[in-house]
Amino acid sequence: MNKLPLILFVLLVAFLVIPLLKGKDPTVIDSVMIGKAAPALSLPDALKGKKGFSRKDMQGQPAIVNVFASWCLECRTEQAALEKIGKANNIPVYGIDYKDTPEKLAAWLKQYGDPYKAIDADNDGRAAIDWGVYGVPETFFIDGNGIIRYKQVGAVSEDIMKENAP
Repeated sequence: MNKLPLILFVLLVAFLVIPLLKGKDPTVIDSVMIGKAAPALSLPDALKGKKGFSRKDMQGQPAIVNVFASWCLECRTEQAALEKIGKANNIPVYGIDYKDTPEKLAAWLKQYGDPYKAIDADNDGRAAIDWGVYGVPETFFIDGNGIIRYKQVGAVSEDIMKENAP
C-alpha cells in the first residue's frame, strides 16, 4: 500500500496547524522588510508640481509610506484614514504610485483626497519589488531611524494605524 498520499496529507495539516498553535494570525503576511532600512528610492515625481521623496526625506522622524494606484478599488477606502492619522499624529505620509499615469492619478486624488506629502511614480514596478510589495495597497510604518517597523497588506484603517503607527 502506497503511504505517500497519507504522508503528504499529514505534512500539509502540520504546515497549516502549527502556526495556529503558536498563536500566529494566519491572515498576517510576514515581511522580510520588518526591522530593515527603508529601501533607497530614485523614482520620478508622480505629478508635475508635486515633489517626490527619497529615504533622506524620512530620516529623523517617523513616516508612513503607502503604495497605491488609482485603478485599485481597495485603495479608495484608506485615503481618509491616511489623511486623518497623518494629520492627527503629525506624521508625513509618502506615496508610491504603482503602475499608473499622471492623468489618472491627478483625477483620483481630486476625487478621493490627497493625504500625501510627496508622491513617487513606480512606473515599472521595480520599487514595489524592492519594498517587498505583494500588491496594492500596502502601507509601511517607518521609525525616525528609517527602519520599517510594520507593514499592512491591504487597506489600512484608523484602528490599524493607531495600533502600529511609529
